[in-house]
Amino acid sequence: MSKLGVEMQGTHIKKGDTVKVIAGREKDKTGKVLKVIKDKNRVIIEKLNLRKKHQRPDAKGKGGIVEKEGSIQVSNVMLVCNKCNTGVRVGYKILEDGKKVRICRKCQELLDE
Repeated sequence: MSKLGVEMQGTHIKKGDTVKVIAGREKDKTGKVLKVIKDKNRVIIEKLNLRKKHQRPDAKGKGGIVEKEGSIQVSNVMLVCNKCNTGVRVGYKILEDGKKVRICRKCQELLDE
């Protein structure tokens, strides 16, 4: 259980997936997932939700104002199907070899390679 007393659920988004933002300031934009933060139910998407960070100079680099990607709540993104080319709901299917894979609910296409 988490600090809030609510058990976290597994996420349908993985690192490297292409997702579409469905709510918030970055709505209708798509990007590649760089990182999934499971314990906070958040994802970091490439070149979306940019934040300015004031970086102190260190031994190897100079300081200044750096733009970094901020995290987005996982409920505000949808996986993009390669075949449909839109944000889709995710279903699951167990293959003959016992492997569990994600599928597109619209066209039944496999989302996992």
